[in-house]
Amino acid sequence: MTDVHDKATRSYNMSRIKGKNTKPEILLRKFLFSKGFRYRLNDKNLPGKPDIVLPKYKTVIFVNGCFWHGHEGCRYFVVPKTRTDWWMEKIQGNKQKDSENFLRLTQLGWKIVTIFECELKRVKLNITLDKLLDELH
Repeated sequence: MTDVHDKATRSYNMSRIKGKNTKPEILLRKFLFSKGFRYRLNDKNLPGKPDIVLPKYKTVIFVNGCFWHGHEGCRYFVVPKTRTDWWMEKIQGNKQKDSENFLRLTQLGWKIVTIFECELKRVKLNITLDKLLDELH
């Protein structure tokens, strides 16, 4: 099966995907700040450069894209119809790196919270944020 976009269009679309300051991250950061939490962003000194670091709570938060991190059973994780093997290898590599980073962070004494983008959509948002507050207190 061929891609629905030509090579230039696909390349442009992929180049627009951000790794930092995504809408889900910003939403979560605004929420945390409004609740009095202070944090650091993308700490390069920690394995996996966590999206949000709460030093006072020795907790890191990863805000993961459902597609890029292979969120099983999620409607936003759809296996691509073109270059399927390449994409699955890439996503499995991301999941493997996540596991390795989580192990290293745990060994360093950090608590890890992972939130997928689908958990910050309107339907699940309040449940996710309440659960996060419970984990932090």
